[in-house]
Amino acid sequence: MGSLHRAQLPLTCCRQRRRKQPGAGRCGEVRCSWKQQRRTTTGKRSSEETGSGKTGFQEDFSEEVAMMMGQGFVVQGSNGEFPFLTSSERLEVVSRARQALPKDKLLLAGSGCESTQATVEMTVSMAQVGADAAMVVTPCYYRGRMSSAALIHHYTKVADLSPVPVVLYSVPANTGLDLPVDAVVTLSQHPNIVGIKDSGGDVTRIGLIVHKTRSQDFQVLAGSAGFLLASYAIGAVGGVCALANVLGSQVCQLERLCLTGQWEDAQKLQHRLIEPNTAMKQLGLPLGKRGCLLPRRAILSYPSVCAPSCASSGHTLRNAWNTFLLPGL
Repeated sequence: MGSLHRAQLPLTCCRQRRRKQPGAGRCGEVRCSWKQQRRTTTGKRSSEETGSGKTGFQEDFSEEVAMMMGQGFVVQGSNGEFPFLTSSERLEVVSRARQALPKDKLLLAGSGCESTQATVEMTVSMAQVGADAAMVVTPCYYRGRMSSAALIHHYTKVADLSPVPVVLYSVPANTGLDLPVDAVVTLSQHPNIVGIKDSGGDVTRIGLIVHKTRSQDFQVLAGSAGFLLASYAIGAVGGVCALANVLGSQVCQLERLCLTGQWEDAQKLQHRLIEPNTAMKQLGLPLGKRGCLLPRRAILSYPSVCAPSCASSGHTLRNAWNTFLLPGL
């Protein structure tokens, strides 16, 4: 799963006062937390054994959340493999995650669909089963028709009808579509759109978005640990990083170094994280993406549900970790 580091303002609170839907959503602090590799079936305890009414997995999960550095979770980001799930499965994932998480932990859910109406319905339904905010990926099947005007219309409609705050999500490697900067700037003015996760890796673009939205309560987040330091240097408030599944404390440490202005140490750590991050991108992490969403000091991460290549996950984890430990890195 993913986790969310809090910077200066909590994700859900920064726009809560401006939302038009009374009583919609939950105004909780953005928390940060993450979960290690899911325990095997033999390692689970029954609800009778725990005596808490929760399953053994839920209790173990909650204990991990309390102990780890993170303070919140994202479900159904790219590594959550949501395109492989039915609508009911997507909602069940959010519901189960909410049940497993302590009540004071933020849950952000990926609710994007190809049509505006489907995205609205999925966003509302996810809010009803426990999501505190929605991360909405760009629709892309008819990418040739996805002009700035079309995307602004799409996101505005979703944000107008969403009972929870909306985070824009641009991931051109998967969609073949970059959310245009002018569209982001326009959407940043919407009272229920609180930020963007930009996974394109174009630091110039990220800096331009930061600059053009600086007068708004809008959070710009890097989409990878590979350019997290560079993004912080030009004004981003954090990032969603799959690498945190494997090197969570190190990614969190990079965040702290950036926030405290220890740029030389941050640079050294960023250099050491580049090769492990590349290993993660090449091999994938089918069993979960623990990202660092750092909106105003917040980190979110992503759990995966479907795992068509899960046999490689152990190798992925070992490879990334061993790369980090190599002498000279």
